[in-house]
Amino acid sequence: MKQKKNIYKNILLFLFIILFSSVFYFQYAKSDNVDKLPVVIQELVNPPFVPTHNIIAKGGPKLIKVRMKITEKVIEIDKEGTKFRVFAFNDSVPGPIIVAHVGDYIELTLVNPKKSNFPHDIDFHASTGALGGGALTHVSPGEAVVLRWKATKPGVFVYHCAPGGMMVPWHVVKGMNGAVMVLPRDGLKDRNGNPITYDKAYYIGEQDFYIPKDSNGNYKEFTQPGDGFSEVLEVMKTLTPTHVVFNGAVGALEGENALTSKVGETVMFIHAQSNRDTRPHLIGGHGDYVWPNGSFNDPPRTNLETWFVPGGAAAAMIYKFRQPGTYVYLNHNLIEAFILGAKAEVKVKGKWNDDLMKQVMEPTQIVD
Repeated sequence: MKQKKNIYKNILLFLFIILFSSVFYFQYAKSDNVDKLPVVIQELVNPPFVPTHNIIAKGGPKLIKVRMKITEKVIEIDKEGTKFRVFAFNDSVPGPIIVAHVGDYIELTLVNPKKSNFPHDIDFHASTGALGGGALTHVSPGEAVVLRWKATKPGVFVYHCAPGGMMVPWHVVKGMNGAVMVLPRDGLKDRNGNPITYDKAYYIGEQDFYIPKDSNGNYKEFTQPGDGFSEVLEVMKTLTPTHVVFNGAVGALEGENALTSKVGETVMFIHAQSNRDTRPHLIGGHGDYVWPNGSFNDPPRTNLETWFVPGGAAAAMIYKFRQPGTYVYLNHNLIEAFILGAKAEVKVKGKWNDDLMKQVMEPTQIVD
């Protein structure tokens, strides 16, 4: 009997050693392996532009290092000169888009300068655990933090500041949001497994602002940290934004700042909205391929005129331009587009194709 007990003890001890070794391996050996991965320093760029990247991954997983600095500043958000104090990642509303492939690790250094007035953090919808990283990235003014997470889900996703409680929506509607694109390692595919490619990509961040008015109907200006918090909160509670804009301001992507393309070029449009539902539409074109809920695991929908993006999500659309001219890319809530500001222009160069469209008769005076 005593001999059997010793055998059982030895078996239990053996199993414990295996279990401990397994835990040690997965907790530490994997971390060591990540440190041995090739390092890529990704240069983040201001929207609507997207970092240089390969559609199909080259080689194995990478450790992608990015750095973002938090800014608290006053910007002009419409053509009437309305000013609003925003919070921004990398001095941009929206924050820059990060691009990776499935299996890559993203290592973010998040810096909150001493001159800031509020603590901030970041919640990556593309990540797994710890409130999307929000629980591990809380930085007070004068602090920096480094977070590393693995890109496991292919698609386009939002990220935003989420410091807790009512501060979450307040920080988001003050501009603290952005996007991440995680591409499949073998590239994008249609429902039949055929490759989908694009020549360039644009990133459009849709932002809703809530600005109180004075007794004369003019927008109030809050330039000092924390000013107008309660008044802005009351406007937020109405769920009715005063401005809905692309890339931080009315007209930010129009005129001289319009997006550009040429006939025959295939363009990806990444559209992110961290707070409200939206309905992107390209006037004069279509969504050749659309991932309306952002997941590249799902086959794209085709030939859509308008697609729905729920608040707190991003979507991707690919279109090949077939005619020259000025296209309008907008939120097809037309009130929000033409009155509140949620629209952009795409100026396309090339030769007109009469077979696709032709003016048969110019406007002519009607003879009764």
